[in-house]
Amino acid sequence: MQISVSNHDDTQIVAVDGRMDTVTAPEFDSEMEELLNQGAKRFVLDFGKLEYVSSAGLRSILVVAKKAKAAGGNVSCCALQSMVKKVFDLAGFAAMIPVFDSVEDALNR
Repeated sequence: MQISVSNHDDTQIVAVDGRMDTVTAPEFDSEMEELLNQGAKRFVLDFGKLEYVSSAGLRSILVVAKKAKAAGGNVSCCALQSMVKKVFDLAGFAAMIPVFDSVEDALNR
């Protein structure tokens, strides 16, 4: 899994490439914790290149969303591929975390 972060105004765009599972979710946790510790609180998670997400990955996303909300911010996701979208839908994540078609749509919410 590769993670790249870019900044758009006060929002961190976090692009995740590969698989987010038991092995790689801790890397995501670490990256997001560092951003939160630096004062970031608004995030767009760009999953356009995320091929797979497991329950461990879902847990990591949920933890970040809760921490961002507690800090007065928010998390949204975008560009979900079909397999990831299916997992999000089955887990009911779309009801908890806003999902958009693109980074631009998420930034313009």
